[in-house]
Amino acid sequence: MTTRPELDSATVLREVGEAEGYLAKICFKTGPPRLVGVELEWTVHDAVDPAQPVDPDRLRTALGPHAPTTLDPGSTSRPLPQRGTVTVEPGGQVEISTIPHRRLDALHETTSADIDYLTGLLAAAGLVLGRTGIDPYRPPRPAIDTPRYRAMRCAFDRRGPSGRAMMYSTAGLQICFDAGMPAQVAARWQALHAYGPPLVAAFATAGRYAGRDTGWASARMAAWQRIDPDRTRAAWTRTTDQPDPARAWSAYALAAPLLCVRRPGDANWAAPPGVTFQDWINGALPQPPTTDDLDYHLSTLFPPVRPRGYLEVRYLDSQPAGEWIAPVAVLAALLTDDSAAELAREACEPVVDQWERAARYGLADPDLSLAAATVLDVACRALDRTDLPPTTRQRISEIVQRRLTVAERGAP
Repeated sequence: MTTRPELDSATVLREVGEAEGYLAKICFKTGPPRLVGVELEWTVHDAVDPAQPVDPDRLRTALGPHAPTTLDPGSTSRPLPQRGTVTVEPGGQVEISTIPHRRLDALHETTSADIDYLTGLLAAAGLVLGRTGIDPYRPPRPAIDTPRYRAMRCAFDRRGPSGRAMMYSTAGLQICFDAGMPAQVAARWQALHAYGPPLVAAFATAGRYAGRDTGWASARMAAWQRIDPDRTRAAWTRTTDQPDPARAWSAYALAAPLLCVRRPGDANWAAPPGVTFQDWINGALPQPPTTDDLDYHLSTLFPPVRPRGYLEVRYLDSQPAGEWIAPVAVLAALLTDDSAAELAREACEPVVDQWERAARYGLADPDLSLAAATVLDVACRALDRTDLPPTTRQRISEIVQRRLTVAERGAP
């Protein structure tokens, strides 16, 4: 992932065209597609009684110098030994964000080492990482309270309980890829969306939530879809009129309502309901927005694929211990092999845009199951063209085959 150029964060935006130009510059950085990074998120549980709430002080003590400042304002936020950084989400979920890597084998090795290190820190405090995409034991409960999180809760509560479930109970796996050369960007953008529903179905781990079976394959994805469609729906669909990803994303971002408006200190950050960023530019609030405000607004948009200079895949559930590499390698293999990418894209055509079906039924849906089987088969055959060692490729194939076999047997 390439870094943003230095821009004046205080530039006032007085016209929509200025914001569109800014978004076009920062959201799709073009260049040779070389780098891959991951963000791995987990719920955290007491090792003896996983249904017991985890006190923030206990988690802060366990993380020590690696605790983020949202959890410990005096922390040094020291990176993990392999340079991954730790953040803690509003419900106490722990996340590792890796540095981007040129090689999948290096990403796998260093990330696994940081996961093992984090697991050891938590184990010393009697804590363990969760194995699924939503908390299977506990109802939603806040662990961190900030003006941003209070404003989020206020906005999401207007639509029902899904916002609190998302904030306090969900855990995902995010994968970040370079956008590619200018001629590649649109195809990579569309492919990552098209692969989404079959991969949501194949790698769903979030069926049980707060002590009950939900009836969904991915209750995590269901919660995200319900919080606010204007900020969580896909930015690309089969019927998207705008073929240029940058223009499509600009329209999406500027039409999305404000989630919060930053104010000094511990003030109330709640945004007026229904006011979009475009409305703000057009004078809906007393002070005009700046480019820094637009950057912050982008951080409150949560579509399945989000452009951040690179392309951030956000639709996968957290995976069981050691299995995160499977969906990462599947997508990486498809994006680095043109023939595999095209075969997989063709297989996805019948289920493009079927995000809700994928979250509800998973591989129990025949069309999604067929598409997923083809996509995963194509990806596994392309693994030998990655730099992953044979043992890792074999492990990934076994994980994939187990997912498909369980689906064929009709197991939950």
